[in-house]
Amino acid sequence: MFDHLGIVVADLGRAQIFYEAVLGALGVHLIQDNRSSDHEGWLVFAGTTRAPFFVVAAGRPSYWDRRHQVSASPIHLAFAAPNRKAVDEFHRRGLALGGTCNGAPGERSAGMDGKGYYAAYVVDVDGNNIETGVRRS
Repeated sequence: MFDHLGIVVADLGRAQIFYEAVLGALGVHLIQDNRSSDHEGWLVFAGTTRAPFFVVAAGRPSYWDRRHQVSASPIHLAFAAPNRKAVDEFHRRGLALGGTCNGAPGERSAGMDGKGYYAAYVVDVDGNNIETGVRRS
């Protein structure tokens, strides 16, 4: 359904360290570094298929006006995990890099497909709720 998603952060260098670690646990890696400084530019993360991809930006994107601020309205993003071990590692890395636990790894009630779901939640350093999980097949 989505081609890509993006968020804007206060400090691109700090966000890069955080997202390289937590997304690396899921097999998602930095594929483009379009940064001019830790306060301007964008990073692109993707898995092996390169789509969909995830953009982390800093500075004032062209679609912002003066009212917009980093995490003025935090978002929720959920990334698919390949297995439970990846969910656990995502959570561990997120907390080690300054994220806040918003749900330890564990079983969750069934989602829209009626199957079980093992997931973890971390609030990133800019206040966004980042989730990963794996469904029972």
